[in-house]
Amino acid sequence: MREVDTLVIGSGFGGLSAALTLSEQGVDVLLVEGLKYPGGCASTFTKQGYAFEAGATLFSGFGPGQLMRGWIERYKLDVQVQMLDPIVELRAPGFYLAIPAQRAELVSRLAALSGDKAQGVRDFFEEQRRVADSLWALFDDPAMLPPFGLKQALAHAARSPRYLPLLRLIGRPLQAALERHGVHEVRALRTYLDAVCQITVQAPASQAEAPFAMGAMDYYFRGTGHIQGGIGQLAWGLVSAIEQCGGEVRMSTRAKSLRRHDGMWRAELRGETVQARRVVANLLPQAVMAMTETQTPELLALAERVEQGWGAVMLYLAIDGEALARQHPYHLELVQDPDQPYVDGNHLFCSIGGAGEDPSGQRTVTVSTHVALAPLQTMSKDEQEQRISAIQAKMEQGLKALAPELVTHRVATFPASPRTWERFTRRPGGFVGGIPRTAGLHNYQGMIPSPFLPELYMVGDTVFPGQSTLATALGGVKLGTWLSS
Repeated sequence: MREVDTLVIGSGFGGLSAALTLSEQGVDVLLVEGLKYPGGCASTFTKQGYAFEAGATLFSGFGPGQLMRGWIERYKLDVQVQMLDPIVELRAPGFYLAIPAQRAELVSRLAALSGDKAQGVRDFFEEQRRVADSLWALFDDPAMLPPFGLKQALAHAARSPRYLPLLRLIGRPLQAALERHGVHEVRALRTYLDAVCQITVQAPASQAEAPFAMGAMDYYFRGTGHIQGGIGQLAWGLVSAIEQCGGEVRMSTRAKSLRRHDGMWRAELRGETVQARRVVANLLPQAVMAMTETQTPELLALAERVEQGWGAVMLYLAIDGEALARQHPYHLELVQDPDQPYVDGNHLFCSIGGAGEDPSGQRTVTVSTHVALAPLQTMSKDEQEQRISAIQAKMEQGLKALAPELVTHRVATFPASPRTWERFTRRPGGFVGGIPRTAGLHNYQGMIPSPFLPELYMVGDTVFPGQSTLATALGGVKLGTWLSS
């Protein structure tokens, strides 16, 4: 029977970063992935000769001194990054906002759209800047996240004045900060905030936990870039880095079950049993419970929070490779009605690949929208199909009205449902996994890594800090550093 120190199950960016960090410290690591490609929700898959991003999203951490760039440079990964500016184009009926790579320019553009509330908008963003700077300083150095030693405790004490802006925000919605600055009814600002909050903290501005939302608003300014050939290229690069450090990675190797035996974990893999002292699960809590046949209050509570969240309805498009005026990759956010919830096809996020990237010679586009899965699960199969079809029809309506260039020049469309998403990512039920960070102190549970079962830890967007690809990678680094210390 093969024995390893740490078995990592799942090659999302949380699992990849945890495995890499442990391998860098000389820990004997085996990472297994049931799919034939790494990356989880941030992966690149092929269909009928086209390469698509699994999810329409942004990827950050590629700036000087930042995590992703550090890995690329340290391990000489064959990954080409193109920095973006604008980061996203936000379009709604009668409204257009190009979100630049510089915060000051974004504030100026929103202030110009805010009439006599312009100073209030500037004041709100000044508060947001202070909060984001204090939080991202922690993410830029995962050693500063709890638990930490005396050196880090002293550093936190020295920084304590920076944390004061957080005190009146913790446990309160972003809406409260907007009201305090008198800008809660500024339409341009609300459209922007509801859009950015829905894709980062998975909740509208009226409900989002204020510090989480203010930190996530800076995601655009933290080295956001596009990976030539898709984010899967970086995922494969991290696989290479793990192997350079002596770790082992196996694709198309599903962990069927996990059982405790004589103080160790036994994992039944395809044709093999592996024994490990410790397990890191880059999985949803539902998958952990099914694999271990064990339910605990902590896992059940986390699963319940996941099930209050979202699935994804997708459209994967192929566009005539020479038809679009812009040759570089870009991202669109489309809002059909800013007064309605930013879900169910009313809000679309679109990632458009660059010219010449796809092996097919065409341009590929991933279009996604959130859908609440709890109501879907109460429907019959026919009712579910009708509901998904209605959402996809609304997505088509939004594309025609707000991004006609993607409709006029497309050559193929592949619709996808939460069931398809489950097949692409192996996420039970098709949940995207990011828990809606609605206002409340519960958001800060899980800041200190702790096992959910004896010597079984979790990483990914269901545990702190979660949400973005960069955040899940930082969470994996933090866990790996803590376990190897």
